[in-house]
Amino acid sequence: MSKIAPDLLALQRLYHWEKTAPTRVALTQPMGSGAVQDFTWAQVADQVRRMAAHLQSHGWEPGSKVAILSKNCAWWMMSDLAIWMAGYVSVPLYPTLAPETIRQILSHSESKALFVGKLDGWEGMKPGVPGDLPCISYPLSPADAIKSYEGWDAICKRTQPLKGEPVRDGDELATLIYTSGTTGMPKGVMHTFANFAWALDAGLKRIPMNGEDRMLSYLPLAHVVERMLVEHGWLRTGMHVFFAESLDTFAADLQRARPTIFFSVPRLWVKFQQGIHHKMPPAKLNRLLGIPLIGGIVRKKVMKALGLDQCKFAAGGAAPMPLALLEWYSKLGLHINEGYGMTENLALSHITEPGKNQQGTVGPVYEGVQHRIDPETGEVQMKNSAMMLGYYKEPEKSQESFTADGWLRTGDKGTIDKQGLLRITGRVKDLFKTGKGKYVAPAPIEDKLVMHEAVEACVVTGANLGQPLGIVMLNADAVAQVAEPSARAELENSLTAHLKSINATLDPHEQLQCIVVVTTAWTVDNDVITPTFKVKRNRIEDLYARHYESWEASGKKVVWQSS
Repeated sequence: MSKIAPDLLALQRLYHWEKTAPTRVALTQPMGSGAVQDFTWAQVADQVRRMAAHLQSHGWEPGSKVAILSKNCAWWMMSDLAIWMAGYVSVPLYPTLAPETIRQILSHSESKALFVGKLDGWEGMKPGVPGDLPCISYPLSPADAIKSYEGWDAICKRTQPLKGEPVRDGDELATLIYTSGTTGMPKGVMHTFANFAWALDAGLKRIPMNGEDRMLSYLPLAHVVERMLVEHGWLRTGMHVFFAESLDTFAADLQRARPTIFFSVPRLWVKFQQGIHHKMPPAKLNRLLGIPLIGGIVRKKVMKALGLDQCKFAAGGAAPMPLALLEWYSKLGLHINEGYGMTENLALSHITEPGKNQQGTVGPVYEGVQHRIDPETGEVQMKNSAMMLGYYKEPEKSQESFTADGWLRTGDKGTIDKQGLLRITGRVKDLFKTGKGKYVAPAPIEDKLVMHEAVEACVVTGANLGQPLGIVMLNADAVAQVAEPSARAELENSLTAHLKSINATLDPHEQLQCIVVVTTAWTVDNDVITPTFKVKRNRIEDLYARHYESWEASGKKVVWQSS
């Protein structure tokens, strides 16, 4: 049995709230047209018990895999719990995957069944689901899935709840988390119930979370941070979790939840900033913030407009947070704590400490975590008690991910200062060498490049070229504006000035030859970004590498690329 106290494991937490807070609202689910459905802890437990009994009725071997393909919703979390209560292992899939990837994961994991939930692109995904795989739909599933598969509510209505308090040992496998990955096919990261419990223990010593808190769940629950912070944070503390309905209703969803704890990825923090600037130009906002009394009123109004006026703890992660972005939010009174971690260590590695000026780093390690820098490669390596068992059915890749003395290889380059603060400087494999024989680390340059108000995402590339190139994707507002020749010329002048200011901060071999502007969106659907908005560098190479030399030879500071 694991050293973790049994009452801290996931199922035991459900039984705790079922007994001690049965009438407390646990989950709030938007149902469309402004309507919501609340679930109390008693209702959650009852539905989980009924679904667990249904899953057990199939007679699968203990430890069998059951998959979940859905956007975040109340039934996603209840499905996870039902799978565990039935004695099985959950396999969450990102709700934006291509059919080939869906089929590969379902086959590789040997999943016995699939929950087909709330999805935007089900018609495109459906070919990836084997025709003989038992499937269950949710009340918010696409119409075709509701028609094709037996529904959650019907199953719960006809099935008696599982009795007693079935438990799982801490050392048992809880889930396979297939990494989204920026290259190659995803790998199934194996984590135990004890891993989650230990990570929550360590996390709560740095993140102030309790039963009075509210969170909005909108980043994919298939991602390790959302799974840890929202699902397992909810089970540990008994807090109230709200779900987002859609991108179109996101502002209203935030206003409904008024989250006290809020996590977002850098790309969305940038979009929030751009939304504010769209309503109030940066120069005017800065001027007002500098005026006593008025500045305080403006800060409150901006935070209320974002739905973050009651946020006591804000965090960013999954990709580097530009320093200028962190400073901008600090001026508004919202201090974003930057976290760092991986699926392989349950995202429990580093986070900046509230109230301390640690911007530009990802802070010190959590309690119980060790870190070091490989002297030869500069790679960040770490240890904690929530490290993966390995990759499912991939013993060689599992072995490669650890050093001979048992430290996890992160693949990230970094430095550790005298205060023990870690600074991420790039990926070990992202470094590229220019034609002049000099190495370039793209991440720090990208942090500067993305801060232009018209830029939504960017990549710095250029292996074997004389100088690196910056490729930027415009946001939707900028794309709409550049249809006008005068607006396009104005943006080109602005980007030229932006390039000049960036290059002034870089060493000669790092300075960008030009900025290449693309107006075609980089999306999950066209496979340029991962579900957590990381740009896939290999896809950028596939799409644009044939143009690099002509862009360099053009002599232009801003190059427009139509596709």
